[in-house]
Amino acid sequence: MNHGELFKRACAVIPGGVNSPVRAFNGVGGVPVYVESGLGPHIRTADGRTLLDFCCSWGAMILGHAHPEVVAAINVQAGKGTTFGINTPGEVDLAERICSLVKHCERVRLVNSGTEAVMTALRLARGVTGRRGIIKFDGCYHGHSDSMLVSAGSGLLTGGTLSSLGVPADIAKDTFVAPYNDADAVESIVSEKGREIAAIIVEPVAGNMGLVTPKPDFLQRLRSLADQCGALLIMDEVINGFRFHLASYSQLAGIKPDLITMGKVIGGGLPLAAVGGQAVFMDQLSPCGKVYQAGTLSGNPLAVAAGLKTLEILQRDDPYSRMAELCGKMADRINSAARQYGVPLRCANYRGIFTLFASSEPVCNLADARRCDTALYAKIFHAMLDAGYYLPPSQFEVGFVSAAHTAEQVEGFAERLANVLSKI
Repeated sequence: MNHGELFKRACAVIPGGVNSPVRAFNGVGGVPVYVESGLGPHIRTADGRTLLDFCCSWGAMILGHAHPEVVAAINVQAGKGTTFGINTPGEVDLAERICSLVKHCERVRLVNSGTEAVMTALRLARGVTGRRGIIKFDGCYHGHSDSMLVSAGSGLLTGGTLSSLGVPADIAKDTFVAPYNDADAVESIVSEKGREIAAIIVEPVAGNMGLVTPKPDFLQRLRSLADQCGALLIMDEVINGFRFHLASYSQLAGIKPDLITMGKVIGGGLPLAAVGGQAVFMDQLSPCGKVYQAGTLSGNPLAVAAGLKTLEILQRDDPYSRMAELCGKMADRINSAARQYGVPLRCANYRGIFTLFASSEPVCNLADARRCDTALYAKIFHAMLDAGYYLPPSQFEVGFVSAAHTAEQVEGFAERLANVLSKI
């Protein structure tokens, strides 16, 4: 099937032709790709091409596509029923598994998406504290609930400005935006507005302005500032959770959040996310508390089966150090080539995830990321797509090395990219 024809048909019946904006290729130009199937590290497109996939469903496919054990677990459950709207044993099993692995999770509520998990965590924080204010960070994406669609305004203490139509203007005044990695800015907000702040929410390792890691004391200072003003610290680990080791990044960093959101990996490729945290807060959720949250498909049996099997395989095979090593070597080769050929490109990487920043300078926050040459990234993206490699179709997203990628495949990608850079 022709991708152009598919996109034309899609535009006639789907807004913008896509069901999630980044799929539209607006960040790189051209006609978006349509995928018919995937196996291991590869995807098969509707026009018959096989591509090595470094998007991996935005990190969800940590084991690669159609892992036989995960598929078998889904098939077994599908034969028993796909949804009941009634409790199932699997929900208990998955909640127990998450709580046993993530030490600061005493309770977990399963939901269907990262957006829903964050929305629940924010409502819970407001319900527990009786406050309205939220501190978030420019460049951190927390789903599309109203209060998270706010970007930095003219001043940190005046609230944010809306970044989407349809969000009530009143929402902006309750959301305060600071630059990522700038704890001093957060301290300024807390000193002025601390009694209004219900929560500080952050991606501990940012993945939605490209890969940006936290400065050594950044997260610890957020913990201290939340304690200082009586706010809850929410770690949004929809991408981070179970991505770098068999638990949360917070645990790896030695930070204890009050609430944590998780998704991607824990669903094993199906729609599943969770909000978890300390019992004193989580027990305020309905039906035992007065903070309401519900969902007909929450804890869906298929997603629970996929998630349980994925966590079981990760625990058994422990692919984390291997993914980190492959990604690190890949980044070193790309950065060496960029220096050799004088191309302003830096491959940032951390434990198996990476971003090709079209910049000669390190990226520590959104302001740095915005200085990247998006036209250069688009040129690299299409050159690599033509060569058989699928990267995130945006300069401001993260690529993933999965457990299914081989050393030869990752090295081949780096060598091909080096060849592309030699011709720019």
